Formats: sequence, C-alpha cells, structure tokens
Amino acid sequence: MMAMTMRNSASRRTMMSRAIFRDYSLRCMSSSWWKNVEPAPKDPILGVTEAFLTDPSPDKVNVGVGAYRDDNGKPVVLQCVREAERRIAGTSFMEYLPMGGSVKMVEETLKLAYGDNSEFIKDQRIAAVQSLSGTGACRLFADFQKRFCPGSQIYIPVPTWSNHHNIWRDAQVTQKTYHYYHPETKGLDFKGLMDDVKNAQEGSFFLLHACAHNPTGVDPTEEQWREISQLFKTKKHFAFFDMAYQGFASGDPARDAKSIRIFLEDGHHIGISQSYAKNMGLYGQRVGCLSVLCEDEKQAVTVKSQLQQLARPMYSNPPLHGAQIVSTILGDPELKSLWLKEVKIMADRIIGMRTTLRESLEKLGSPLSWEHVTKQIGMFCYSGLTPEQVDRLTSEYHIYMTRNGRISMAGVTTGNVGYLANAIHEVTKSS
Repeated sequence: MMAMTMRNSASRRTMMSRAIFRDYSLRCMSSSWWKNVEPAPKDPILGVTEAFLTDPSPDKVNVGVGAYRDDNGKPVVLQCVREAERRIAGTSFMEYLPMGGSVKMVEETLKLAYGDNSEFIKDQRIAAVQSLSGTGACRLFADFQKRFCPGSQIYIPVPTWSNHHNIWRDAQVTQKTYHYYHPETKGLDFKGLMDDVKNAQEGSFFLLHACAHNPTGVDPTEEQWREISQLFKTKKHFAFFDMAYQGFASGDPARDAKSIRIFLEDGHHIGISQSYAKNMGLYGQRVGCLSVLCEDEKQAVTVKSQLQQLARPMYSNPPLHGAQIVSTILGDPELKSLWLKEVKIMADRIIGMRTTLRESLEKLGSPLSWEHVTKQIGMFCYSGLTPEQVDRLTSEYHIYMTRNGRISMAGVTTGNVGYLANAIHEVTKSS
C-alpha cells in the first residue's frame, strides 16, 4: 500500500513537472515564433490619409482619399440609402445569407452590368455571387482562375489600382503587364496596348477597367473599345472587367457599361467585378458582385458552385445589410429613380471641379497644358505631377495625394480649388 502511494506521488510529481515544462516551452516558443516578422510597408493610399490627419495646419487639403465628398468636403449618405434603411429597419431577422449571397441583390446587379433585357440573364447563363465589394470579387475570381486554369497568367495595365497586384499575387497567379497610359500625352497609349494584346499568348487573361480607369481617369473611346474587343476575339483572350465606378463616371450607368456591352455583343465570355462603394456610397458595407458568363445554364450552375466553394473557407457568407440596401433601392422604381438622380449629381460635381481646376491653372498663366484634367473622367485625375512636386505640395502647402500625382477630384471643392491650383502652379511653373 505504501509502495503504491509512493508510486502515485511520484507519478503526480512527474506529471506536474511535465506540465510546468510544457507551459514553459510553450511560452518560450510563442515568444520566438514571430520574431522574424517585420512591419508591413504602409499602403500608399491609406498612408496619405494617416499623414493628413496628423497635420495640424488649418489649410491642409486631402486629395488622396478615394471616397466621395460633397462641396463642403464632407462624406455623403445618399437619400435613397437613408430611405432604404428606414424601410429595412426591424423588418427581417439577422440570419446568414446563403454562400452566394442575396439572390435579389445579385439579380438587380446583373441587370446593371448586362442590361435589363439581357438574353444571358433570361437564359440563366451567368454564374454570379455576392462578394465583399469589388476587392472581394477580384480576389474570388483570381482564386477561381488559379484553381481551374493553373498555368494561366493575368495581364494588368500600367498603371492600375495598386491592390490589383496584391490580389493576383496572393492568389499565386503569374502577372504580366500591358501598356495603357502615355505619360507624354497624359492619355491612352492605344498603340502600345494593342501591340501587347496582339503579342500576348493566345488565350490569355486580361484585367480591364470598365470605366473611369483608376488611377489615370483615361478610358478608351467607344471605337477603341470595339477594336480592342475584335482583337481579343482574334486572340481568344479572356476579359475580366473591374467595374468599380458604374454611374459614377459619366452619371449614366448604361453609358459607363458600354465597354462591357461591346464585348457581349461580340460574343465574348467575360467576367465582371461590380461594387457599390462609390456609386451608392456604401464604402463600409462591402457589397459587390462577381459574375462569369458561361456557355449555358448547366455550366453556370457548375461555375457558381465552385465560386461558392472558394468563398466558404474565406468568409462563409457575405454580409446582409448592404445587400438589403442595394436590393431595396434597385428593386423599387421610385428609389432607383432617386438613386440615378443622386449618382448623376455626384458625377456632375466632379466633372465641374475638373473644369474649374483647369480654368484656374490656365488663369494663373501656367506654361503647361492642363487639357488632360477635363479629358479624363471619374474620381481620379492623373495630374502628371512628379513625386518631387507632390512632396513639395505636402511639405510647403499641406496638400496630400499619392506620390504618383493622382488627385482625387472628390476632395476638390469650390472652397479649396483656388488654393490647390495656386499650389500646383507654384511647384510646376519652372518645369
């Protein structure tokens, strides 16, 4: 009996010693696991806002933020959104959406891109899922591309929204680039673009900005889009459209979808990323849609099932509230009409600020041409300012923008456009 007691006591001591050692080992290991992690580089866009917020100057101007502001520089919630929220409040449970998201929201979203009377919608040839805004749609497609076309690559324009590179990189899709912007003309390098499309391996994937190219604001003309589409058809390329600014560019959603409609008319099978961040001001709701046009209904069902399968380990289900807002607005003729009016007001304000900025620079006697300011379209103006000139704008005039010279026209108001023009003139007049 005494021997058994001694054995039990020794066993307990051994177990306690092992537990203490295991706890100590875990603490030692956990303290060293992350020692090789270095700080991530600051996001070039979000870092601008951070610097702006810490600047105490009363004259500071932020033209880096990619979000709409009214003429007082304040964020805007559209009236149609407020009314939709009022109608939604207290009317439904907070249950999970299906993996593919809100069916009603997706249906209304497809009409915006493909057309109200689209034969592809009627024939149910489109595989579509709700996504976490445009970023999520791009990422889902990038993962889909990697899984089902593992040897493929994506051609991305130079320049493009910086996150495009991050998205396809993290999806482990090989990236190549194609010519897009011409620095000397501050317009489209159409010849370079067409040469790159022509010389790309047959059946390549291309990322295209449907409208209001970010960051340049330079879009092909309708005729140029038709030529691009025909060359894509000859080369059997796949076009993936990122459409983050539908309606926000010209004020007319149908006009802003013209590039997509041209490709559809020419018989392409395409993919589309759509977002309601800009055109409904639903930045924080993260509501968007990914769609892929397929051969037939059977293929569309299959592709959708795989898109949902990709979404499952990422986030399982998309958020509910933003989808309810969108479907309520687009599904009600009165609210949709109000939205169309409000999105045109936003677009027209930005177009007006482009004109005022250009005229202000010309009145100051600038030796440079600022014609590109009004030729470009959408939220951003690719000013042509050098990184050094941008640095001077920040250090001397407290004006904040990305170092590539991209001006967010949403941040330009009647109250600061004169100050902005004068500062730009001062840093460029000796060029």
